[in-house]
Amino acid sequence: MTKTTETFEVETLWPELFAPLDDAQRAAVLRSLAAGWHEGWEPNREDVADLTDYARGAMTFEEYRERSAAKAARIAGAADES
Repeated sequence: MTKTTETFEVETLWPELFAPLDDAQRAAVLRSLAAGWHEGWEPNREDVADLTDYARGAMTFEEYRERSAAKAARIAGAADES
């Protein structure tokens, strides 16, 4: 995915996803998302929700990994159909 925005405003787009996080969790999520964004990736709401859920302990690492794998398979399938 190619980056289309010049500023990193993920917290402004979905503030409700960041509201339950403490300062350390929020900073960790933002660092993780920003690292990919600087490489040209734009996180969507699903990506941010999954990472914030993991950061606050609402899902295990295994669940996070499974969701990520399912998302990758879904994207790959859509690319195969085009």
